[in-house]
Amino acid sequence: MKALCCGLLLIALSTAASAAAPLARERWVGSWASSQMLIEPDAAAPGELLRGGTLRQIVHLSAGGPLIRVRISNAFGTTALHLIALHVAHAPSPSASRIDPASDVAVTFDHRAEVFIPAGAEYTSDAINYEAAPLSDLSVTMQLEASPESQTGHPGSRATSYFATGMSPSAAEMPATARSIDHWYFLSGVDVSAGAAAAAIVTLGDSITDGHGATTNGNDRWPDLLALRVTPLLGVLNEGIGGNRLLVDGTGPNALARLDRDVVSQTGVRYVIVLEGINDIGNLTRTQSATEAQHAQLVHSLVVAYQQIILRAHAHGIETIGATITPFGGSRFYHPDAANESDRTRVNAWIRGAGHFDAFVDFDATIADPAHPDRRLARYDSGDHLHPSAAGYRAMADAIPLSAFRK
Repeated sequence: MKALCCGLLLIALSTAASAAAPLARERWVGSWASSQMLIEPDAAAPGELLRGGTLRQIVHLSAGGPLIRVRISNAFGTTALHLIALHVAHAPSPSASRIDPASDVAVTFDHRAEVFIPAGAEYTSDAINYEAAPLSDLSVTMQLEASPESQTGHPGSRATSYFATGMSPSAAEMPATARSIDHWYFLSGVDVSAGAAAAAIVTLGDSITDGHGATTNGNDRWPDLLALRVTPLLGVLNEGIGGNRLLVDGTGPNALARLDRDVVSQTGVRYVIVLEGINDIGNLTRTQSATEAQHAQLVHSLVVAYQQIILRAHAHGIETIGATITPFGGSRFYHPDAANESDRTRVNAWIRGAGHFDAFVDFDATIADPAHPDRRLARYDSGDHLHPSAAGYRAMADAIPLSAFRK
């Protein structure tokens, strides 16, 4: 009897292993992502629309594949996020509130439509059969039973989301009474199944990565334009937050505090491009003067922070690409002087230095005015002397050496 039980157990284990084998061989890679933060009251979704309402959001994928997974975040919620249903479908355009109904697919969590996501948690859905084309627009529609007291999301979406009540998440059209708002809520990522060589690039940054000044629903931030160059083999995940800093919290958690969630835990990540530091340099003297010692300490602290990012990324097999800080002379917000420019120059020299990042991209040299290196060329300036223009974002994306991703 003992031998029979052992034999049956071995057969059961063998059968289970065989059934699980296709999933074990499946390679997942991030196709779209957004850095999550606590939504402030001025950007919060209307509470009455989150109680039993339907939220439709459109995201622009990079890599594609025959299966997808959706990630929903309640990272900053203080109570559970209760979803009744979640659907994905093809969006005919980046700004469309309508979907192609023939492409609509229900998304499940442990094979159920309804899910409770605890406070502070992020859930990944089941694998769903959905043919996601590279560089396509995906509509993600969720019906909520209850929203947490504190909302999680990404206010700098540069994309339009839609709210309605009394509609099914699979409805082809939003009703005429639907409300629109240019923020994302609760949606943190979309993964796709991909080939063995596929991987993801995370772009970790501030408003310049987030796309301040980019076209709403135009998908012309520099990470979007990089995706045009590297997709379908590589996914590009935009983890930029407007106002973000390396050393202290500003708009959203500081870059080091969010490194694990926004870089290390991203699906299939193999590279990270780091463009952070301009807000640290600018804020040092924005409202008060600083001593020479304070300037020196800031430069040292920024270098140490970069070293920590490199160390932690390497521990997870992620290659690091440093991006030089772009000039911001003439900024009406920061009013940088010679000392701020010296800080920027010293930090950029370290980023370019051998033995630090695995590679670097020289955004500074790309958009700076050779005649006035502390300022950017007029055609690359959005007008505020801090954020690039559309042409500036294009130049930045084109300046990234694809050889940095060949490993």
